[in-house]
Formats: sequence, C-alpha cells, structure tokens
Amino acid sequence: MASSQNGQLKDGVPPHNDEAERAVLGAVLLNTDPEIVAEVFNILLEQDFYKTSNRIIYGAILRLSNRHDSIDLITLKDTLRASGDLDKIDPAYLASLTTGVPSSANAVYYAQIVKETSIRRTLLRVSAEISSEAYDDTKDLKDVIDNAEKKVLSIANDQNQSGYTHAGSLVMDTIAVIEKFHHSHGAYTGIPCGYEDIDEMLSGFQKSELIILGARPSVGKTALALCMAANIAGISKEGQEGRAVGFFSLEMHRMLIMQRILTSEARLDSNLIRKGWLQPMHFNSLSNAAGRIYEAPLYIGDTPNMDLHDLRAEARRMHKQKKVEIIFIDYLGLIQFGRKDIPRWEQYSEISMSLKGLARELDIPIVVLSQLGRQAEKQAGAPSMADLRESGSLEQDADVVMLLGKDRKKKKDGEEDETGEHSPVEKLKLDIVKQRNGPTGLVFLSFIKAYTRFESFTEKADR
Repeated sequence: MASSQNGQLKDGVPPHNDEAERAVLGAVLLNTDPEIVAEVFNILLEQDFYKTSNRIIYGAILRLSNRHDSIDLITLKDTLRASGDLDKIDPAYLASLTTGVPSSANAVYYAQIVKETSIRRTLLRVSAEISSEAYDDTKDLKDVIDNAEKKVLSIANDQNQSGYTHAGSLVMDTIAVIEKFHHSHGAYTGIPCGYEDIDEMLSGFQKSELIILGARPSVGKTALALCMAANIAGISKEGQEGRAVGFFSLEMHRMLIMQRILTSEARLDSNLIRKGWLQPMHFNSLSNAAGRIYEAPLYIGDTPNMDLHDLRAEARRMHKQKKVEIIFIDYLGLIQFGRKDIPRWEQYSEISMSLKGLARELDIPIVVLSQLGRQAEKQAGAPSMADLRESGSLEQDADVVMLLGKDRKKKKDGEEDETGEHSPVEKLKLDIVKQRNGPTGLVFLSFIKAYTRFESFTEKADR
C-alpha cells in the first residue's frame, strides 16, 4: 500500500491514503455544518478517490447534495440502490464509515490529504505520457515540449480549482478591488505605458489582455513599443522603480534594439551614431542612459522568425524566472506556425488564439505588433480593424486594438497631406478602435524622428 505521507511508490501501487478517504466520507456523513461539507465538495471530485468503492460512495453523496437531500447512511443506501451500485459495496464497510472517524470537524483536512494523493497520481500519469511522447521519434520535439509544459502547468494551476466559480464567492473580492480603486484616487488599474492620454483611456494595460498595436511599415510601431517598454521598466525616469518587461523582437538583432533604446533615452541623433560623428559631450548622455538601462528589469529576446511553441515556452520561462509583468512581441507576421499545410489565415487564427490563451495563463498583458494591409495607405479616412492583416481572428481575440498612423490634413484642393513629414517632430495619431472593457477614441503623440522617440503630444519638443 502506498502512503500519502511520503508520496513514495511502494510495490508499484500509486500514492493513496485509505484512512483519509474513509475519514472524509465518514466526516461528511456525520457533519452538521453545511459550510464544511460545501468546502469538501469544492476540494474533491469523484476521481480524486483511489479506491473504487470510495469513489462510488462519494459520487452518490454528491448526487444527494445536488438534489438538496439530507446526507446520511439511510439516504446514501437508497441512492446507491437506485443507481444499481449498492451490490458493489460491502455492507459492513458502508456501515463502518461513520464509526472511528477521529473528528467530523476535520473533514476539510482529510479532503486535502485525499486531494494531494490524487495530484501525485496525476503527476505520475502525466510524467508517463510525457515519457512515452519523448520516446516517440515520429512526434515533433517542439510539440512534445509544449505539450509537457501545458500538462504540468495545468496541474499546478488547477489542482484546487474547478472550471467555474459561483458568483457569490466573487462578490467580496470584487468589492475589495473596487474599494482599492476608490482609495487610489484615480490611479491606473493596469500597467501604465507612460503616455498619459493612452493610460487615461485604457487605465493602463490590463492583466490577461491581448493588445494589438497595428501600423504600416516604417510608421513607428516598433519605436512606440520600445518607448512603452522603457517607460514601464523605469528607464525613462531616473530613480523610478520599474516593472519587469519582456520584449521579443523577431525582426531586429538585440544590438540594434539596444541602439534604438540608447538613442531614444540619450536624446541623440541616430545618424550621428551610425556615421560615427559623436562628440565627447555626447558620451555623457549615453553613459547616463546606459546606467538607467543597466539597472532596469528589461529582458530582450531576438530569435528571428520564432516558432509559436518556442515563443510560448520562452514567455513562460521569462515570467517564471524573471517575474515579467508584461510582454511585447514584434511582430505577429513573423511568428512561425508548426503546420505549413494550412492557409496562412488559419495559422494567424491559431497564433492569435494561442497568444490570448497565453495572456490568460500568465495573467499578464501581452502587446503584439501587427502590420496593416497596403490598403490602409490609400484610404481617405482613418485605418480600421479591417486593415489588420488576416484581421478576422485578431478582431475577435484582441481585448484592445490600437492603430498608429500619420495625421493627415486636407489641402485646399481636397488632396491629403501628411503633416510634419519634413519636420523634426512629427504628429502621429493612435486610434484606439477597440477596447473590450472601456472607451475608444483618438490619441495624438509626438514622434521625434532623429531620436526614434515618442512623447506625449502636449509636451514641448524643443530639441
């Protein structure tokens, strides 16, 4: 017989605890406190019992509870008889359940012991499945690793949780959150990106949300994402404590990314750096910026054309090891999907759903950059969600969609002109076209092209 106290496998028998299983059944039959009984039901499922007879008995008890019938030996026997299960149970064993129970008040404690042994058996089963898949060389290794991670994380996340929650149990926690919002006097409920107008509209980037930032090539979506990441990581303001940020670039090398961040934070013309025309005074600005970046919790991945499985696995590791609170991905179109035999729009759909699921799994916001279709350049009006490449799944899965574009004004002859095109500071617009849980609208930003830096439009860009 295996013992739950040490969880060891003995004589090939999986972990279980006969005494605890019997005690929890007897405690439920004897208990007069409905709250304790309800807590046991919240912890244990039928399959958590190792012994078949105990599993049958507990299933009958659950049926009594669902019918709101009293739970005792008499009603239990009637239920077992009605289901045809009474003959499967030793009458002496059934009668003995209510004798020798140490304390019916300890029902929850006994239930937790039973649950622990059940989880250990699940771990053994899952490890056997992982081992079997690892030996099967016909399976893609990335699929094997991703499946293994999902199975183990599923056990860790759901060991004491059902897939649903009664609304009543959420009320007090929700009231506490509302009170916290009230006492914060207008502070953002999510992670501020550092641009006041955006944060006011979104109240920061919210946990478990998938945020899409779309733009045509060379408009500045990568620059904006890097500026947001730097703001969140506390780089832009000296002495500000930052939050841990993960930034995946599937297009640019890490050194080029760092060059962009340095250029932006040091307020240096990127042309001077590329052409080697920096003066001694410029290196002081670089040194100050480098010091802030060195201390910041910003983590950069730059694997080109990363596979979706690898991206998810790396995001999980980054979240677990570095405690990242938000992840940026640049960009959606470069994420590779394992199956090449399905159309690209279906691949986009799978990628989009997977990233949304990852945001919920890690309980952090994930900001994904996406290109707009070429038609967005020819439209007289503002870009829309329909301009997102393979937009159907993105529109559905995204909680927030933001579209970055140039501010166009009408000339006298009715043609459109891109204002600020030759100015050192360009006015760009960020159209928040979707927010699942809040308002939508237009926000303007100042783009200082020489520094590849975005600032709030209200700020004076006198550089």
